[in-house]
Order: sequence, then structure tokens, then C-alpha cells
Amino acid sequence: MSTVAAYAAPAAKAPLERTTIERRPVGEFDVLIDIKYAGICHSDIHQVREGWGEAIFPMVPGHEIAGVVAEVGSGVTRHAVGDRVGVGCFVDSCRECGPCRAGTEQFCERGMTPTYNGLDRSGRPTYGGYSTAVVVDENYTLRIPDALPLDTAAPLLCAGITSYSPLRRWKAGPGTRVAVLGMGGLGHMGVKLAHAMGAEVTVLSQSLRKREDGLRLGADHYYATNDPATFEELAGRFDVILSTVSAPLDFGAYLGLLRPEGVLANVGAPEEPVSINLFSLIGGNKAIVGSMIGGIAETQEMLDFCAEHGIGSEIEVIGAEEIGTAYERVVASDVRYRFVIDTATI
Repeated sequence: MSTVAAYAAPAAKAPLERTTIERRPVGEFDVLIDIKYAGICHSDIHQVREGWGEAIFPMVPGHEIAGVVAEVGSGVTRHAVGDRVGVGCFVDSCRECGPCRAGTEQFCERGMTPTYNGLDRSGRPTYGGYSTAVVVDENYTLRIPDALPLDTAAPLLCAGITSYSPLRRWKAGPGTRVAVLGMGGLGHMGVKLAHAMGAEVTVLSQSLRKREDGLRLGADHYYATNDPATFEELAGRFDVILSTVSAPLDFGAYLGLLRPEGVLANVGAPEEPVSINLFSLIGGNKAIVGSMIGGIAETQEMLDFCAEHGIGSEIEVIGAEEIGTAYERVVASDVRYRFVIDTATI
């Protein structure tokens, strides 16, 4: 075991505070990663505050991890000391079930092991990226291409793959019209990725406050959802709507913006249930689908795509002592567009 510095929530809704945690010894197929940057995802806040249900404390959040390999086990072949690597939302799975064999480890039938707020295969709590180092199996460690700066790459390990996966699955590309609902940490990545894939991109945001940013990042159009005329003008327009909003929505209104057989892909995770009139779907063979991150291979594909197209997250780098303030600003939608912790300050 090794002792490393970290920021942890000692109890639900408690402020995060500096502490130390134990990391397991480097095993045969493990890599020890010196963490350089860790993104702050809204899901960190949901879990620290138990918005999604009972959680495990003390909790060290963080599943957007970018760093450098410091040590490798004797059996490691995928990574070497000095490699630039990342860790996303999970660090293990059974490797034997159908989803694992198919490369969709996030759907492991025995349950994937989350990077934090979970238990590993030996029953020990997992601790995330708000720390100075982590030990991860080589098979769940991603290669960060040299073209991607580590700080702007960190959020790609969650926000990037969460946006990329449904856009790829529902064939965003030349000749398609994609709307990105919400212009935040996930939404701004959706804009960049859909644009790079060749789609015609429209941002749907509550107001026009971030319009200049949206157009700069690749949107072709930008509309305010607080204007009723938006829903009249854009009726039946889109092939895909990527909803990144973590609040209850009037899904019927947004389904009205889809063409027949269009798809509303939801990656937001509201804490409250939502309801829908099924006639909104039946009337045009439309679909509401969910999407949860991606498997290891698809996440690597996403990182390589981002490197090829020069895509990173728009970030604000902070010191660890600013985490509490950053949480409040995320909740208030006062960040453009992802906070990233410089772990040298932990």
C-alpha cells in the first residue's frame, strides 16, 4: 500500500477537505499513474450530495483523470513509464460476460467497478481522481495522444466520451442535422464533436447568453428555448437531438423538433423522474434513447478522434482549495465549460 494526498467528502453534503488515502500496491498488470489533472463533472456533485441515492463515504470524487505513468507491473504490455494516460468512469469489469466481451464494459453484467464511490473486486472502496496518484489495471487505462494537452484532455474521459458515443451510434455526420440541448460541460463537447463529424449543428439553450461561444465552437445555429417561437420555427427539423441537461424537461416539446424516425439521445441524468406522453413518439416513429459513456475501445477511439481534429475541452484550471467554490459555480451554470483541478495543489 502507498499513502497519497487527496481531497475527500467525509460525509454526504459535507465540504471536501484535504486528507490522505491508501492506494493498493502495483500488481502484475497494474500501472501507477501520477495524476496531473482531474476534471470536475456534475456527477461528482450529484454523488457527493447523494442526489442519486446512498453513497460511500469518505468519497474521493473524480473520473476525468489525466496523468503520466510512474510505474508498471511486470506483466504490463500496453503502457510504459512516462506514457501519457487517462482514466475514465470505471476501472474494472468481469471481462467474461457478453457486454465485456463485446467491448461495452460499462454494461458489465456483474457490474463494472466505478472509479470512485464503488467497491473493487476485493471489496475495498474505490477512490477517484481528486488525488495525486492512482493504481489502475492496464486494460482500463487509456492512451492520451501527444497532440492533446493533459489539462484539456482530462474532461474527455467523461464529458468527451459521453457526447461522442451517442453521436457516433446515431450516425451524426454529413447530411444530418444535430441539435445539442444545453451548452454546458457536456453540451460544448457535443457541439465540437458533432461539428467535427460533419453534421449541421444547432445549439438549443435557455437563452442566447452563450451564443458567441456556441458559434465559435462549431455551431451553425443557436436558438433560445425560452422563446416559444423557437419550437415553431424548428418543428420537424432534426435527425438527432443530444440532450445534455440534468433537469426535468418537457420532452414532448423537444420531440416535436425531430423529423419522423428522429432520435432524442439523453445523456443528462436528472435527480427527479420525468414523464412523457407516448403519442409524442408514436406520431412519427420517434425514439427517446439513453446513452451511458462508452467502452474502453470506444473511449480510445474518441481520444484519437479528438487528437486528429484538435478537440479538447474548454477549461478553467483551479487549485484544489477552490473545489467547494467550483461546485457552487457548476450548480449555478457559472463555468465555461469545465473546471479542471491542477493536482499539484492537493
